[in-house]
Amino acid sequence: MTFQRPTRRAFLQGGAATFGAANLMGSTAMAALDPNSFSEGRVFHASHFGPFEAVVKDGKLVNINAIPQLDAKPTEMLMYGVTDRTYDKSRINYPMVRKSYLENWESGDIKPELRGKEEYVRVDWDTAFSLTAKALLDTAETYGNEAIFSSSYGGWANAGNFRPNVMQGRLLNLIGGCTNTQGDWSAGASQICLPRVIGDMEVYSAQTAWEVIRDNTELFVLVGCDPVKNNRIEYTVADHQMTGPWAQIRDNGTQFISINPQRTASDEYLDADWIQIIPNTDVALFTAMAYHVLDQGLEDRIYLKKYTVGSGQWIKYVRGESDDLPKTPEWAEKITGIPADKIRELAEMMATKRTEIAGAWSLQRAQHGEMTHWAIVNFSALCGHIGKPGQGVGFSWHYGSGGMPQSGKSTPTGLSQGRNWVKGICPASRITEMLENPGGDFIYNGMTGTYPDVKMIYNAGNNFMSHQQDTNRLIRALEKVETIVSVDVWWTAATRWADIVLPASSTLERDDISVGGTYSNDKIYAMKKVIEPVGESMSDYHICEGLADKMGLWTQFTDGYELMDHIQQAYERSAAAKHTPFEEFWEKGYARQEVPEEARKWVRHGDFYTDPIENPLHTSSGKIEMFCSEIAGFQIDDCPGMPVWMEKHEYLGNAKEGQLHVVSPHPWYRLHSQMDQSETLRDLYKIQGREPVRINTQDAADRGIEDGDLVELYNDRGTIIVGAILSDDIMPGVVSVYEGGWPSLDSKGRCNSGLVNFLTSTQRSSGLSQATTANTVLCEMRKCEDPEGPNMAYEKPPIIEDYELAAIDEDKLGLDRVYDITESLLADAGPGEKIFYERCTVCHGPREVSHFTQNQWKGITPSMFPRAGLDENEAALVMEFLMENASDAPM
Repeated sequence: MTFQRPTRRAFLQGGAATFGAANLMGSTAMAALDPNSFSEGRVFHASHFGPFEAVVKDGKLVNINAIPQLDAKPTEMLMYGVTDRTYDKSRINYPMVRKSYLENWESGDIKPELRGKEEYVRVDWDTAFSLTAKALLDTAETYGNEAIFSSSYGGWANAGNFRPNVMQGRLLNLIGGCTNTQGDWSAGASQICLPRVIGDMEVYSAQTAWEVIRDNTELFVLVGCDPVKNNRIEYTVADHQMTGPWAQIRDNGTQFISINPQRTASDEYLDADWIQIIPNTDVALFTAMAYHVLDQGLEDRIYLKKYTVGSGQWIKYVRGESDDLPKTPEWAEKITGIPADKIRELAEMMATKRTEIAGAWSLQRAQHGEMTHWAIVNFSALCGHIGKPGQGVGFSWHYGSGGMPQSGKSTPTGLSQGRNWVKGICPASRITEMLENPGGDFIYNGMTGTYPDVKMIYNAGNNFMSHQQDTNRLIRALEKVETIVSVDVWWTAATRWADIVLPASSTLERDDISVGGTYSNDKIYAMKKVIEPVGESMSDYHICEGLADKMGLWTQFTDGYELMDHIQQAYERSAAAKHTPFEEFWEKGYARQEVPEEARKWVRHGDFYTDPIENPLHTSSGKIEMFCSEIAGFQIDDCPGMPVWMEKHEYLGNAKEGQLHVVSPHPWYRLHSQMDQSETLRDLYKIQGREPVRINTQDAADRGIEDGDLVELYNDRGTIIVGAILSDDIMPGVVSVYEGGWPSLDSKGRCNSGLVNFLTSTQRSSGLSQATTANTVLCEMRKCEDPEGPNMAYEKPPIIEDYELAAIDEDKLGLDRVYDITESLLADAGPGEKIFYERCTVCHGPREVSHFTQNQWKGITPSMFPRAGLDENEAALVMEFLMENASDAPM
């Protein structure tokens, strides 16, 4: 079979039929309330930061209007940041190619050591597409598709369905695919461990309905959890609907306790009692509390027998019967810094009251991170709480308005990414290790993998240079890569170390569709085009469409439709389409999805507690696995079969004199690195233009540091310059720097902007998950005596605008090679496989079926299938495909 080659130009000239949605593009959302106000250009849009009306005048965005009936508490990121970043000087206005790469793309002498230092050359789109397409085909033909690496995991670039990673995946899979990352940075350890322990990822799952908590919970324990801050943003469209419910829970008499190295915004809002703990020692705390519960006979033996397996092995460890070391409160006091009497008091409170424990994702971003959430599960099970109204555990209270009742309705599904023919992966936090060790083996999720020899990186909508650990090590490792392509809206760190830079438009400059409430799914949002693209930028869809067209794959990429047609098709697959026609939805800007009354009474693990025989967990035993034989059977040295305390390679327990523990929580005014380019927001919190660091008052006094000083945090991995904020609301020995800053190196190699990942370690969590350990890091601190000028992170790199560019000879590109590549990919897909790749792409699930076990798939499909809108027969077909191709499927 031979692919046809109709081009986009020919298609448009041919006048192909569409769904007729294009005539809706100019519609506005709601009329202005003030009849005398400027109201001609009000356009509905939605973002990670909330839904809004954009006010446009003379083609320019001039204001953001929040919509109170949709967004309960608009943030500064919405009201100021969205406008700021749209027109910020850090916008990438035109396609760019690094000078040495442009001059030497034929000879191959591209000088990768100059990345991050050399100027860029402005080029036209055809040149950028030509060089990118050639690099993709060169790599696939010479080294195999596994040598193409996609760092674009997760899809946090924007809230739309047609986000960069999906568009990129669809394009690359048309030529055979690429090596993808697996897992993520948010909760990489627990998403692999907890399905085997409690039958679900938990970290990306809905929480007990908030009204159940309000009416039943006596004690709510926040363990590193800060919902007031972290719920300011979310993966889809934040609507901040839990702001009022948290107040109701508090005012109804629920007591809050916060276990954290620093006092948080949630502690203030919820009037929580603050218990200071040495970072990374939560396992020791919950193990010692379990010891006291057992010592006082407060455990629920009937619950343990009915709902758990493996409690006996774990209890022997807790009591010290297996290692001659009883895990007493006195033992834990030396590790955690919490007085033994306080541990006993806390244990008794949690055992005897109706207690809900909220564990943050940050707890498991540490060495042996799998142990932390598991220890919390075991303690709650010991007390007999899991599955009872207002009690148990929840690991997503701080995210996606966890606690809001769920609609259970299907949401819009975008374009299928298709099949990726490359089966190999790289765990998300192992990119540097992969680049340094091509051909090396690694263990992930109980399976052995081999690192590919990466020759090309394609990065879209992902600032991997700001979230990978030990940034200096990563920069060195990147020198072995032949081509780096980065697609972005702004000059982020990921673009400054690229060879080819393709300017994407912001979501305000394109049409898209999204949903409101990651868990509630009770609203569908139109993301309508507000203004024309800045400069020569294009949407991610149109960038990939242009590349597909360059390689003769336009029909396969577009299916012969325009973007607006795909958006309408996505909407038609949602439950909202059954009661609200697309035209009405698009005109209004949103459609609601009814939440059934029973959802307001929903209890996490409630069905399991009510009838564990009829509703078993998706674990090997069907019960809570306090000791997991499957994990124990992997015989991984740093991840045993039950939660035990293991010392970290660097933490305050083994720190040298003067060393401090660095924690790096999510920012208040950003979504990771997003919004760092907003000057208005930076003025609210940056210190002398640098990232702030929260320092205990005594730690600062010991080093002669005053409030507002610039200080250096440093270790053998790197140095960052940050601005001091002195506080008694952080414990001695700990400093706190927000993650996600944009880097800028000074002449001494210091990050003059304060990106914490110049300090963090590439140490893995364990051989089970290979997850990040961003919160397991020590540093030293001193006052900065020689800062170099202002922070240049938000300035454009040097650009040559008037470079005389020779036309590229199309014959030298060899683009016809794509047919030889694509011909070999043709295979018949079964019905379940086709549905899976078309409709079941989930944010945190693997894109390769064999990367999950049967039980792991069973644990995620109850939330995946409804969102994909599958009927009973379709769900059965997909489940059959998953069970036949899971990692533990019979051969």
